[in-house]
Amino acid sequence: MTTSPASKRVKTSPPLIGTHNGHFHADEALAVYLLRLLPAYCPSNLLRTRDPTLLSTCHTVVDVGGEYDSTRNRYDHHQRTFNTTFPARETKLSSAGLVYLHFGKAIIAERTGLDPSHTDTDILWRKLYADFIEAIDANDNGIPVYPPHEVSALTKRFNDSGITLSSLVSDLNNDFSISAPPTNTLETETTNNTSPSRPQDEEDARFLTASDLMGISFLRKLHGYHTSWLPARSTVLAAYESRFEVEPQGRILLFREPTPWKDHLYTFESASSSGGKADAQVLYVLYPESADAGAKWRIQAVPVGKDSFESRKPLPEAWRGVRDEELSAVAGVEGCVFAHASGFIGGNVSEKGVREMARMAVEM
Repeated sequence: MTTSPASKRVKTSPPLIGTHNGHFHADEALAVYLLRLLPAYCPSNLLRTRDPTLLSTCHTVVDVGGEYDSTRNRYDHHQRTFNTTFPARETKLSSAGLVYLHFGKAIIAERTGLDPSHTDTDILWRKLYADFIEAIDANDNGIPVYPPHEVSALTKRFNDSGITLSSLVSDLNNDFSISAPPTNTLETETTNNTSPSRPQDEEDARFLTASDLMGISFLRKLHGYHTSWLPARSTVLAAYESRFEVEPQGRILLFREPTPWKDHLYTFESASSSGGKADAQVLYVLYPESADAGAKWRIQAVPVGKDSFESRKPLPEAWRGVRDEELSAVAGVEGCVFAHASGFIGGNVSEKGVREMARMAVEM
């Protein structure tokens, strides 16, 4: 059966995505990748140009064109009047944030199998924005993490700016002519050609590498939040609500299996305090090293904040850096395995032993 020329054109002409050429950034690199995660854009080609005439031929344009109009699939954020933010956040969006704002739930549903209207989809949508997309928006819009007046007197101990995703994308703007190990990137191509023989083609190829870097990082985050972080939410809530059964003041949290607890603990504590309760903070979290029978147990001090290395209450000074029988003698608890030199974590061979370590630590 023959197919008409018109239907052939429809079948082989997926929506064309446009963005600017020249120096590229993390936001449009991610925006393009996010669009291509959707079935409608999966086969889409990419046109990188600043020519308004050529951009007008594109179905969707990101990070260029001076227009934000979702009804026309135009997602630029450089207009002087632009001030759109994500719900309940204050950071002005970049092209990545704009695409995520409009297509994020559909992308999450496509990758996880959840219904777009499901509560879990909304939870993941907001979590991924707060923990991943927002920093990209802020970086592209020149918004600092801290108010300048609060850190003006601080000096960094070392330079960490070179290890961020935005920095790694920026590095890809430089033509790296030395042979590098092969990488496994998604099969993508621009509309310009199929082999990078001209300067623009080489630049486009580097942009696609940057797009893969940002997109695969996003997918890893989504996978982790969906398969580990989200299921742990109910587990942490149950442990948090039963903490007074472990210790009268609720300062010790107990899990029966390894669980990603930090994010959820801070969320539940914040909700509890905002509700007018004045419960004591959780100081230690107890859990087995693995789900295997007979696994050793850990006691971990809760950090003062999610990204902090400082503990609310480190393990007792006398225990730190001591191991095995010597630690058992110092602590007066049988079965001790170790206490880290900084006091942020320790171990015991049994649940009974680690609970006793925690009971003593909260009072010392």
